[in-house]
Amino acid sequence: MSIVGISGSLSSPSRTTALVELIVGRTAVTGAFAKKEIINVGDIAPSLGLALNPKQLPAEINSAYEKLSSADLVVIGTPVYKGSYTGLLKHFLDLLDPKVLNGKVAILAATGGSDHHSLVLEHQLRPLLSFFGVYTVPTSVYVKDSDFVKDELGIGYRLDNNEVSKRIDTIVEQALWLTSRNALQAIAA
Repeated sequence: MSIVGISGSLSSPSRTTALVELIVGRTAVTGAFAKKEIINVGDIAPSLGLALNPKQLPAEINSAYEKLSSADLVVIGTPVYKGSYTGLLKHFLDLLDPKVLNGKVAILAATGGSDHHSLVLEHQLRPLLSFFGVYTVPTSVYVKDSDFVKDELGIGYRLDNNEVSKRIDTIVEQALWLTSRNALQAIAA
């Protein structure tokens, strides 16, 4: 099986990307996933911003969609800007054929400056993925910017909150259960 993380952040380094990488890493280390990939919306932003027709997409966007198509589990993370997920993350999903995500399992994650933004996961991101027919893990994770510290090299970020870390462990367990159920249903079909 494969796991693909999507970071909706446009910044580098990014707390959101660090969170997505952490969740992907913890999930992949269980041994259930032979392949892991990360899609950074910020890396494809110039091409993505100019893309208007889903039938005429640049190669780097098509490549990202191919990764998603082959994924069994998707981790979607976004920073919260002005009370919502990023516009380019939405544009990335707007151009995606809705059938690509149908039946997949997803973990939802977000970062932001204060707890005021935490409901973005439940009131915006979860309904959006429901449109695509995605099975979302029941527990999501919202992490405040203050829960991160600079990494050992001083150029990136790492999580520094044990309660959030425990929540991520719960999310990984739920994701593994859902993906195993999904795989069994696919075999039975």
